[in-house]
Amino acid sequence: MRLATVNDSGAPRVGVIEGELIRLLPAQEGDMVTLIGRGKAEIERLVEAAPLDTIPLADAKLMAPIQRFGRDILCTGWNYWDHFEESRGKREGQDVDKPKAPTFFTKGPNTVIGPCDEIGLDPHISAKWDYEAEVAIVIGKRCRSVSKAEALDYVFGYTLANDVSQRDLQRRHGGQWLKGKSIDKTMPLGPFLVTGDELDVPEITLELTLNGETMQSAKLKQMAFPIAELVAELSFGMTLEPGDVIITGTPSGIGNAREPAIFLKPGDEMVVSATGLGQLRNRVVEADLHGTTDIPSMSETK
Repeated sequence: MRLATVNDSGAPRVGVIEGELIRLLPAQEGDMVTLIGRGKAEIERLVEAAPLDTIPLADAKLMAPIQRFGRDILCTGWNYWDHFEESRGKREGQDVDKPKAPTFFTKGPNTVIGPCDEIGLDPHISAKWDYEAEVAIVIGKRCRSVSKAEALDYVFGYTLANDVSQRDLQRRHGGQWLKGKSIDKTMPLGPFLVTGDELDVPEITLELTLNGETMQSAKLKQMAFPIAELVAELSFGMTLEPGDVIITGTPSGIGNAREPAIFLKPGDEMVVSATGLGQLRNRVVEADLHGTTDIPSMSETK
């Protein structure tokens, strides 16, 4: 099953994608998080229960699948060893030993934008805007301290994310990543939410192109810690709720690790794609994101 959230006359509406059409579920049945909590079988029942309005997929204005967040987005760092290794010596004195367990952090939900929305770039906030293609998972059932063997039973579906990051903000705030990952309206999410029965997850190829040039490409089976292990580790003593979004890490090829480094600039176009998950296509535009702050420009604090 492939689900999407579309802009229907200014309001989010959930639909089921069938071929080149989207069948819109009745608005009164709730948003994506509500429907996820009711389960895949109930969604299928709703689809079969009555005739539904349809719109062509090509005409739909797709939004991020999840529009309502009960917590920060849960994030995984250094989950491809080649990505961990490519940044050795480039973390500005904040290098660490190779992790023996997954590295987790969070980012604010106000970062989330749609799969084709523009990404504002403000050099006052950061001089080092970088890209990170990731696969995201969405939790389907409340869980706590689940085993790796049962962890995937609690994953409702998979989607794409681009964890656009501000590398200088990461360094400025002690090496922890919250601030350098949480600038508003900078993380595309989508375009669809795809259930696992439609995917061969380890064989998914995740890629990012920048202005048509391939910058990142890897299979999910290259993850240092597979998705089941991430869910088990995150849920260890900590409750996960339906609708929680977990991004699962980026492969090598980030701009900060390149020689010379490549950072985003206005006019750039990024495309994140993955087998069976569609694509994110986002253009970078210049924007004033700092407003009336008295925090100095990052170009002045080097």
